Amino acid sequence: MRVKYIRVSSVGQNIDRQLSVEYEFTYPDTCSGSIPFADRPEAKKLLANDEVTELHVHSIDRLGRNTLDIMQTIQHFTSKGVNVISDKEGLQTMIDGKENPIAKMMIGILGTLAEFELTRIKERQKEGIANAKRKGTYLGRSKGSVESNEVFLNKESTRAIVRHLKAKESIRRAAKLSGTSVGTVQKVKKLLNL
Repeated sequence: MRVKYIRVSSVGQNIDRQLSVEYEFTYPDTCSGSIPFADRPEAKKLLANDEVTELHVHSIDRLGRNTLDIMQTIQHFTSKGVNVISDKEGLQTMIDGKENPIAKMMIGILGTLAEFELTRIKERQKEGIANAKRKGTYLGRSKGSVESNEVFLNKESTRAIVRHLKAKESIRRAAKLSGTSVGTVQKVKKLLNL
């Protein structure tokens, strides 16, 4: 079965550029590339589908922006005999039923570049906030305002923390896996009595 995995970062983004041909199934996720692949709603369904033989992605960074996570995801599919094909880069993880070592090397490099780009985006964001603060134009959350527990608990990062805590991960491990601070994990644990 030939399928396509699609990831966009926000609801307003159009997925059409990632769809070039028809596939038997598409798995579209709307989330940050920093969220581990296995923690994404549509990716979970894809991982559970044992009928997949060929998985297409528009580009490697659609799988994620963390090299280790990308490599683990591809290794998972390869071990199940699934050929992961990156349309933009023209890479296939398997040729004639065997792992393609050149693709593995290239995917490692591209994953590192995706991770580097995410770091650069965050740096530019911090610089922009610092400049706005200096100019007095930074809006941010107004002083004295407090995020409600309901809003906090409905965030994707908080839901990821809950999944890790329910899977009996330690506080530090849950923080690392969800990309949040130990303090945030402790807050979730306290609010939900986990």
